[in-house]
Amino acid sequence: MDEALLRSLTPGVLAILVRRGADFAAAEDAVQDALVEAVRVWPAEPPRDPKGWLVTVAWRRFLDAVRADAARRRREDLVDEEPAAGAVPAADDTLQLYFLCAHPSLTPSSAVALTLRAVGGLTTREIARAYLVPEATMAQRISRAKRAVSGVRLDRPGDVATVLRVLYLVFNEGYSGDLDLAAEAVRLTRQLAARVDHPEAAGLLALMLLHHARRPARTAPDGGLVPLAEQDRGRWDTGMIAEGVAILQGALVRDRLGEYQAQAAVAALHADAPSAEETDWPQIVEWYDELVRLTGSPVVRLNRAVAVGEADGPRAGLAALAELDAALPRRTAAEAYLHERAGDRETAARLYAEAAHQAPNLAEREHLTRSAARLNAPRPR
Repeated sequence: MDEALLRSLTPGVLAILVRRGADFAAAEDAVQDALVEAVRVWPAEPPRDPKGWLVTVAWRRFLDAVRADAARRRREDLVDEEPAAGAVPAADDTLQLYFLCAHPSLTPSSAVALTLRAVGGLTTREIARAYLVPEATMAQRISRAKRAVSGVRLDRPGDVATVLRVLYLVFNEGYSGDLDLAAEAVRLTRQLAARVDHPEAAGLLALMLLHHARRPARTAPDGGLVPLAEQDRGRWDTGMIAEGVAILQGALVRDRLGEYQAQAAVAALHADAPSAEETDWPQIVEWYDELVRLTGSPVVRLNRAVAVGEADGPRAGLAALAELDAALPRRTAAEAYLHERAGDRETAARLYAEAAHQAPNLAEREHLTRSAARLNAPRPR
């Protein structure tokens, strides 16, 4: 049984049922029934048209469920007027499913879970393991999301920007448990970029590829974080970097700059530098200026301050940092780094220790604690 084939076909089959009038929850149940039947039947009787087979079986299961529910007789009258179940349209229903899963009525966490389930074809157990939560908890989250979108019709243009934000959230979850969410986000974004003519979809794909290319060098053998400046650049995936740069260049020439393209441009400048010392920091600052203009994000301003510290010296970076809210996440860590660059080891050590207490995860906490300990250690004479 080709599980990869089943996973790739699932979103399209689900979207067809929803477009024909099935509510999302009922359609998803019917598709799952069809997948179970495929696992049972296909090894002995492989279909010539796998997608058409799944659509036919899933649609029949949906109709059976409708007919068994007296309260849904009005819907039964509607669905009986639909085209033959075996006719698989050429329209790109999967794209509409992206929009449905990123519906504004959903919380970001629910939108991410539903996207992984409906578009990614992942099981509830796989998603729960990735988020390190009990399967029952994730099942409840997905069920609530399905109920929220069950009455939404796929008859209006979707918001690409919302879909991109959801995929970016998936990517930023990175890797945990048994599922590589970063790789899954790359796969889904590649799928979306092939379906929509939107430079920001290409920009997000380029950004993901450029960040993902550095992943092998991001952790030490003991699992500790390795800062960008200290990474072994020979371990970066040059093929993935080249693909990301090419995709970014294709998006930028369309002269419709967005935040993902600008972020990807920063990542490309890091990837292009043979060493940390040879990084084109002045140009990175210029791209952060564009990002500030596009987003006004305090996090972007924080990253810009660090880049200014690299381009114009740590004192200039600290001056830029002083304009930001002291409660901004990771601001203390950035201030510690800039003080260390300025040679103020005592202040840097104190701030690293303070930042460690504020760290959002164990890996960052341990890295910041080690940085404080390194500066507090007696210097060799």
